[in-house]
Amino acid sequence: MHELPIAENILGIALEYAEQAEARRVTRLNLVIGQLSSIVDDSIQFYWDIISKDTLCAGAVLNFERIPATLVCLDCAHTYTLSRELTACPQCDSIRLKVTAGEEFRLESIEVET
Repeated sequence: MHELPIAENILGIALEYAEQAEARRVTRLNLVIGQLSSIVDDSIQFYWDIISKDTLCAGAVLNFERIPATLVCLDCAHTYTLSRELTACPQCDSIRLKVTAGEEFRLESIEVET
């Protein structure tokens, strides 16, 4: 359910941008979402379709780009990408890890018709 306020925030940003650009409508929003974020694409899309109705964003396409999780081992400095679940360092088996990518969530760009 936490996707509803997220979708509302995205809509607010998109409408503000569209107004500043004097757009007739918003056609596409490009979202970047990290593998480790708890954001569910389908839920964002579901709420988006409901709340964007009757706005300049109605019918706008949401494009979801997923960023893989990348970790660095704090013991051996090995950097690796997670394939699925969080795992120990494949080089030294350490669990002292730092996430360097994969927790992102941002609105990368907005496309409009003017």
